[in-house]
Amino acid sequence: MKREKAVVVFSGGQDSTTCLFWALERFEEVTAVTFDYGQRHKLEVEVAASIAKELRVPHRVLDMSLLGQLAPNALTRADIAIEQREGELPTTFVDGRNMLFLTFAAVVAKQLGARHIVTGVCETDFSGYPDCRDVFVKSLGVTLNLAMDYPFVIDTPLMWLNKAQTWELADRLGAFDYVRQRTLTCYNGIVADGCGECPACKLRRKGLDDYLAQSAKEERRP
Repeated sequence: MKREKAVVVFSGGQDSTTCLFWALERFEEVTAVTFDYGQRHKLEVEVAASIAKELRVPHRVLDMSLLGQLAPNALTRADIAIEQREGELPTTFVDGRNMLFLTFAAVVAKQLGARHIVTGVCETDFSGYPDCRDVFVKSLGVTLNLAMDYPFVIDTPLMWLNKAQTWELADRLGAFDYVRQRTLTCYNGIVADGCGECPACKLRRKGLDDYLAQSAKEERRP
C-alpha cells in the first residue's frame, strides 16, 4: 500500500516528467516543485505548471532568480552561446543548480512531512555535469539528513538509464505519448520534439530513435 509522501524536482522536461509519473505510481502524496532561476525560456515554468495541473499534482514555483545572476550561463543569458569546448563544461552548466534545487526541495519536503525527494539526474547521459553524478547525490543526501536532522531519501530513478531506457520507462508507466507530446526539453524553448538542433534535442531524439528501433526489432522476433 502506498503510504509515503514525495516531492519531485520538476522542470516539465522529459526526465522530470517521467520521474513524476514514476512517483505517482509509488507514493500516496506527490508534490511537484519547479524553480524559476531566470531561465531564458519562461515557457519551461508554464509547461511544468500545466502538466502538474493536468495530472492533478500540487505544484509550487520557487523564485531562484539569484542563481541566474550569480552563475551566468547559456540557459539564462541570450548572449552566451550553447556550446561545449574540449576539456570544459558545457556553457549550459549552471554552477550549484542541482545542489540548491535539492536543498530547497528538502526544505519543502520536511514542511510537508515527506521523506522522499525525486530528481531526474542521470550519470549515463549527463553531458558532463558534475552535479548529476551519483556520488554527489549520495553526498548531498547525507548532508541534508545531518543539516535538518530528518530522514530524507533522494530517489534517482534515471541515474543509470540512458535516454532510450528513459523512454522505455515512460512507456512502461503508460506515459510515452504524454511525455513525447507535452514536455519541454529543448534549449530553444520548443515543446515536444523541439528544435532538433540543440544538444538537449539531439540527445532526446537519439534516445527516442534507439528505443523505437529496439521496440520494432523485438516485435519482429518470432
